[in-house]
Amino acid sequence: MKLRFLGSNSTGGDCPTLYATDRDSYVVQGWQIFANDLLMQLHIPYGENVVEVPTELFEHLKEDGLTTSSITRVQAPVMILTPQGTCVVQGKAVTDAEALAQMSIPHYETCVEVSKSDVTALAEEPSGTDFQR
Repeated sequence: MKLRFLGSNSTGGDCPTLYATDRDSYVVQGWQIFANDLLMQLHIPYGENVVEVPTELFEHLKEDGLTTSSITRVQAPVMILTPQGTCVVQGKAVTDAEALAQMSIPHYETCVEVSKSDVTALAEEPSGTDFQR
């Protein structure tokens, strides 16, 4: 899988980062979740994982040509909003060696792959949970 960097929330390269892939999907690099109370609320199928990222990370979708620069709503299981104002993103665990070699992932982070259609649907106006802080 080839990645195209869309944006990050730091200059260090080892914090939440958003990538577009050559597989019509996005890779979201974010913080691993260790909070048992949050993990117990989620249904995470085998082969999937979750990451936590700041909501502002999705402003980088504009670099992939999205007409809106941010997610306007959330919808489980792709994303949920935490009480701290961050997003938990669920997707396929990234195990592709080529993709992992293109990223700098510290021990406290991981990444998930989410289909482009699932993410872009969250930026559209249909009914769903409003994304208001």
